[in-house]
Parts: sequence; C-alpha cells; structure tokens
Amino acid sequence: MSDAPKSLNFIEHIVEEDLKNGFPKEDLRFRFPPEPNGYLHIGHASSICLNFGLGLSYNAPVNLRFDDTNPAKEEQEFVDAIKKDVEWLGYQWDTERYASDYFQQLYDWAVNLIKEGKAYVDEQSSEEMAKQKGTPTEAGVESPYRNRSVDENLRLFEAMKNGDFKEGSHVLRAKIDMTSSNMLMRDPIIYRILHKAHHRTNTDWCIYPMYDWTHGESDYIEQVSHSFCTLEFAMHRELYDWFLDQVYDSTKVRPKQREFARRNLSHTVVSKRKLAQLVESGIVNGWDDPRMPTISGLRRRGYSPESIRNFADTIGIAKRDNLIDVSLLEFQVRNHLNKVAPRVMGVLDPVKVVITNYPEGEEEWLDAENNPEDDSAGSRKIPFSKEIYIEKEDFREEANKKFFRLKLGKEVRLKNAYIIKAESCTKDTDGNITEIQCTYDPKSKSGSGTEESLRKVKGTLHWVSISHALEAEVRLYDRLFTDESPDTHKDKDFMEFVNPNSLEVITGFLEPSLKEAKAGDQMQFQRLGYFCVDPDTSEDKLVFNKTVGLRDTWAKIEEKK
Repeated sequence: MSDAPKSLNFIEHIVEEDLKNGFPKEDLRFRFPPEPNGYLHIGHASSICLNFGLGLSYNAPVNLRFDDTNPAKEEQEFVDAIKKDVEWLGYQWDTERYASDYFQQLYDWAVNLIKEGKAYVDEQSSEEMAKQKGTPTEAGVESPYRNRSVDENLRLFEAMKNGDFKEGSHVLRAKIDMTSSNMLMRDPIIYRILHKAHHRTNTDWCIYPMYDWTHGESDYIEQVSHSFCTLEFAMHRELYDWFLDQVYDSTKVRPKQREFARRNLSHTVVSKRKLAQLVESGIVNGWDDPRMPTISGLRRRGYSPESIRNFADTIGIAKRDNLIDVSLLEFQVRNHLNKVAPRVMGVLDPVKVVITNYPEGEEEWLDAENNPEDDSAGSRKIPFSKEIYIEKEDFREEANKKFFRLKLGKEVRLKNAYIIKAESCTKDTDGNITEIQCTYDPKSKSGSGTEESLRKVKGTLHWVSISHALEAEVRLYDRLFTDESPDTHKDKDFMEFVNPNSLEVITGFLEPSLKEAKAGDQMQFQRLGYFCVDPDTSEDKLVFNKTVGLRDTWAKIEEKK
C-alpha cells in the first residue's frame, strides 16, 4: 500500500489557505445546520461527513444547529430524528444550538437596521412584490413603502411583533438595491408574520426571521469560522456577507461562506418536499421505510454507518452537481458487511428434499463457520435431518453442463453437511415439483477429514432442516424508482416513475440460530444477500429486510438494455 498522503479536496484547501494566511487554528469552528422540517437523507450524509470530518481533521469543535425558523413545517420529531442520525453515523457535536435561541438578538438587530434606514415594513402582497422585483435582465422598481420614516417603520414592526396584523399582510424588508444584478439583493424579506406555535418558543413570537437573515447571523453569534453550503446558496453569498456587514465587530471571527456541489443519487429523490409527498401519499410506510433514501430508512434496511461514511469519502467533494449511481453506495454496503456480517442459511422459495437413506427420526448438529472473513467470529451448530428445504431454482430435472446445482442423477454438496444425489422427484397435477428424493453419502460430511469428505463436486447449496426451521416474514426491496433521474423530467411528474415492484413480502425458512436475533442485527443469508432484522420483529414474529444482494444485479440488467 502507498504511504502517500491523501490529497485535499477544495474545501480543505480553503481552510489550509486561511491557516497559511494567519487565521488562528484555535478559532476554527464548523457547523451542521439542518432545518427540522423532515428527516435527513443520503445527501445530508455527505454534508455531515464533510463538516464533522473537518472537525476531526483539525481537532476543531462542530456545532449541531437547528435552523428552526418556520413553525409551520418544523416538529420536535424531526429534531430527535436528526440527532439520532448524526450520532448513528458516528459523530458527536460540540454544542447543540437552535436559531430560535437567537430570536431576540435577531429582532434587536432588525430594529437597528430600521433605525439606520436599512430596513422597512412593506404591505404589498407577495404577488405585487414578485412583480416589482423585476427579472434577471430587468431591474426592479422600488416599493411604494420603501421610503417610510424610521418612526413609522419601528411602530409597524413592533405591531407585527405584537400580533396586530394577519399573516401575509406585512413583512420587513432590507433596503439594499432594487437594481442589483443579483435578484436576492433586491430588498429581500427579513421577517414575515406566522401565527403558529413554535416547537420550542410556543407562541412567544408571531414574526419569524427568514433563512437568509438567520443563517449568517447565527454563524456569527456562534463564531463559526467556515460555513459550507451546497451550490444553490452560491448566489446567497453576497447577501450573507451584506447581512454580516451590518453587525460585524472586527474583534470577532467573521464567518466565511463557501459552496460545494450537491451529490444526487440515481433512482431516488432527495427533495424533502418530494420525500414528504411519498410518505403522505402512502407510497412508502413512513420516513424510515427501507426504500427511502433517508438515513433512518437506510439504517432500517441494514446499511451500516461505516458504509455510508465510506461512500461519502469515495464520492468526495466537488464544485459541480453530479448524479452518483446508487450501485456505488450498494458496493460500499456490500464491501463492509462482507467483513463483519455473520453467515447464516435461509431458504426463501422452498422445495422439499427427502434424503431417503438417512435414518428415520435422527438428527445431528453440524459445525458451521460464522464468517470466513473474520477469524474471531467463531462457529455455530446447525441441525441436519432427513427432510430439508432448498431453493426451487436450485433444482432441475434436466440441465446442461453449466448448471452446477442439483439435477436428476447428479451430485451437489450441502453447505457444511453432506454430498447428496437427486434420484427422483414428485409433481402435483399442474406439473410443479413438490418433492425431490435424494440419497446422501454418509462419509462425505464436511470437515470430517475422511477421504470421502474431501471428494469434490462442483455445486454447493444452502439449505435448512424442515423440522428445525424458523418461519419468518422477509421483505425484499428493490429500487423505489424505475428511472435513474425521476425528478428531472419537465413533462412528467416524478411519481410516474415509482416502481410498483419495489417491495415484495414473502415467507422464508431460516436456521434456528436466528431465533434470538434482535432488531438491527445484520447477517448474510448465504448465496442470497445481506439481510437485517426489522424493528417490527416480536416474540411471535420474525421480520427480516433484504439490505443488498451479493452482487450488482442491476448492472447486468442495464447491460442487457
């Protein structure tokens, strides 16, 4: 392996350049600032890994700040879920902050803007304001309320704060430049009226600051040194800096906003609005449905935090938006679980096998390795008996030489057990095979060390003893959308691309070692894929989710196309 140092991404170069130019390393502070209006998704994971990763790299504190300025959409449920997700990914914040902690300070600063002639109360409708803002190629025109006196603006703003006006009737706007080429600088709204209870401040306030006003000033209050945002905030940087100019004290750290590209994932959507639509329409069973790209959904599906961090590290940080194939995420999941997940056996589409020369009523417990990738994983005992299940697709009456599974007159090895030979089979009236009669070689037991046990046959099958098998509900998940970019079609709604076969629920039969499995436990069903125990599991019912297959079957499908 190479000992060459890892190359820095452009965000790290920004930090390094600032340190080189004299910025004190002890003043470095980063933040992750989610809005608590939904669950975090895989896109947020990259931002989490970036900001907390910088904290670890520079031994600098990282704040978790909730930008909770819209009580119409925010809930404590989302706050709790976000904290759980960040911790699950393996990160710990320095301090937990809320923009609502700063409502009084933000209000006081807004009052100062009015006193300095830099803000005014506007009574136009939202439609009127949008019209007078102009277009990217045409300058805006001033509001008829732009030149109100300071005293009148102070009186009206206080009346807004006191709840004297209805929602939408008045806003506070910054007085900047209606001719600016950046439309965000054309007198942006700072405050609007919302007569709604806030999840932390209840009904103490009925005016709430807008995101652009809140974000940079909150960074300043917290003395965040570097504020990293996704590319859609690039045009907001000028406004971010203008707002900071109004409150900045040169003795303090001035936050620096810089932008990086959002990483979109194929065959999914990451817009909170669209994810909420999937939940509300019943397409999925909640924010933590294993088909969702939310961190809670990925966790429930059996993805590991290590695999998500590795994925974020692999795709890196870039300056241009890009569509990342979901198979890269699945590869990282597969790669990590291969190292840590114990191997077990389960049959999901069973056909009965009777070993005719095995003693009636006898059973034996065989040794099985838990994980060949992990020497410390040890072994377990699995039961063997006269009647077992194998997968239906593992048997054919006749097959060509490339079929190395069970066929009439040929032998295969049962994993951790014996070599068996198919002698005959029984069918129902429709021609479906209902039972396979086999004989076994009693001297071919795996690991017995005898010459017969070392005899090689090409096929090895997984199986379970029927009398010992656990019945379980198994949920098989496929990609939620059939199109790789479902929300980029101008003439079609993204819901048109929902995969009707994204969930299949079947009954599986599993080896008895899984009886004590707990929610969240991960394992490989040999030859079938990686699975985990779903939280719906109870004493009376085992429920398993398929996490990912042993290989990328979608790549083969795409190749055929």
